[in-house]
Amino acid sequence: MAFSADSDNAGGFNEPNVVPLVDVMLVLLIIFMVTASVSQNVRVELPKASVDERPPSVKVTPITITVREAGTVFWGDEELASKDALDARLAVEAQKTPQPEVLLRADKETRYALIQDVTTRVRVAGMRSINYISEPES
Repeated sequence: MAFSADSDNAGGFNEPNVVPLVDVMLVLLIIFMVTASVSQNVRVELPKASVDERPPSVKVTPITITVREAGTVFWGDEELASKDALDARLAVEAQKTPQPEVLLRADKETRYALIQDVTTRVRVAGMRSINYISEPES
């Protein structure tokens, strides 16, 4: 870069001349723009992506698990006798392909420890999708 010497300040440079630097940068920018547009002309056959992984004929109904305030657990509309029965059913559902999603409902006054216990059992069984159902805010 070229510098201009000021006569008032002997021995020092006041400001650098950046015009040649800007010229070089503009030339480089034009070169990169031209080469980038040329390199995009390579033909490639891209794979087709589908939004839904499941075949359209397979309809998987979700599993609804309900936890009441007293700690009783329901599978759909059926009350389960124990947590072991929940574990056994979850183990069967986890082996299915595609896996159904789990919808977890709970009473408003249910202790969080009960909900966490059911959530942990669902995860340990190997279920990948669990969603919590609540009432929308009014």
